Formats: sequence, C-alpha cells, structure tokens
Amino acid sequence: MATELNRVERQTPPDDEMVSIFVMGKEYRVPDALTIMKAIEYAGYHFIRGCGCRGGACGACATVYRTADNYRIKVGLACQTLIEPGMHVTQIPFYPANKAIYDVSEAEPTVEEVLKHYPEIARCLCCEVCTRACPQDLEVMYYIQAALRGDVKEVSRLSFECIMCGLCVSRCPAELMHYNVAILCRRLYARYGMKRAEHLANRVREIEEGKFDEELDELVRMDEKDLVRAYESRDFEEA
Repeated sequence: MATELNRVERQTPPDDEMVSIFVMGKEYRVPDALTIMKAIEYAGYHFIRGCGCRGGACGACATVYRTADNYRIKVGLACQTLIEPGMHVTQIPFYPANKAIYDVSEAEPTVEEVLKHYPEIARCLCCEVCTRACPQDLEVMYYIQAALRGDVKEVSRLSFECIMCGLCVSRCPAELMHYNVAILCRRLYARYGMKRAEHLANRVREIEEGKFDEELDELVRMDEKDLVRAYESRDFEEA
C-alpha cells in the first residue's frame, strides 16, 4: 500500500524519455524504463505496505496491471516488472487466503490429510492459470496435482522457492489457496520424509546448555559499528 506525498522538486528528464502511467486511477508522467515500484515512488507515493526486499525475494509487492495494447489483466511483482506507456497499476499488499489450523505432530503425510485441511484442491481445473501468474516461474498447478496424489515430497520440491505473494490465489478460477497447501505439505515432508539433521540437534543442545551465553551477551552490548565489524570478520563454514 502506498500513500501519496507532495512531489519534491527534482530534475525532470526530457519529455521524450517520459511516459504516462496510471497509479490507482490517477495519471502521472514518469521516466521510461523504471520498475513499477520505482515509478510509483517517482510519482510521489511513499510505501507503507507492499514493499519489502525490493529484489523479488519476499513477495510483498504483488501488483495487478493492464497495458494499453491488451485487454487482459496481468500480475507481477512491482520490484521486477517494468512500466509500459499507458499502464494502469494497483497493488494488492495481501490477498485473502484462509489458513487451516493443525498440529503437524498429529498429522500424517497422506492425501487424506491434505484434503481434510484443504478440500477445495479437488476443484482444481488444471488450467495452469496459477502457474502463469507465478513471478517465480514455479509449476504451481503441478504441485497442487502432487498434493492430490499425497506426494508431499514432490510438492515440497516444486514449491520450495514460493515467496507467498498470493498472485496464484488471485487468478485461480477454482479459488484455491495454493501456497498454504504447499506449506502444509512441506511441513509434513520435513517431519516424516527428511532425515533429521544431527548437527542441528547438537547445536540446539549446546544452546540449551548455555555454551553461547557469554558470546551472545557480548553481542548485545556492542554498538552498531562493532556489530558490523564482527559480522564482516566472521568465520565462514566451508560448503
């Protein structure tokens, strides 16, 4: 969500380098070749929601738009999508998607379990609209089909890079909640399908035993400059 501010004085590029776009219905002249996010900010808006990492990794800037030469509604991330002349844009900082409540320790990695919590996935039309909407180019429809087979491992593999932007949900004609289905399956696979990491268990035990208390207390007492210095000089584990 962006709020409009008074535009500040700035050096304006030549007119032939400017294009008109419409932000939530209002026309603005902005420099060509900007991303939607930068164009909205150039127009004088300040992001209070719908702007996170600015690099396509958090999914916070989901945007709906139309272009002048096409009747279709399009979707994308504002930090990645370039503006076009005559583009109409509006943001959807959060798209409603109900989340089932469950205790993963009492759940089973089966299709019956998935359908119990998300029965609507049986309505999937296999239309691939969700896949086409995904800014990460994930095979969303295929992981929903894997969920319908109870293949939580395949769902985990296909959905691993999901950033939960909600664009798949916004376009689905069957009104599924794709990314919440994926989270359930990844949790089930992590609990029942993946080998337990012994080094993680050892580290948790060391933390509980207080092995790092002194080091953590020292970090808490550091000022910002010392924290930056400690971060930059830290040891790296070899891959």
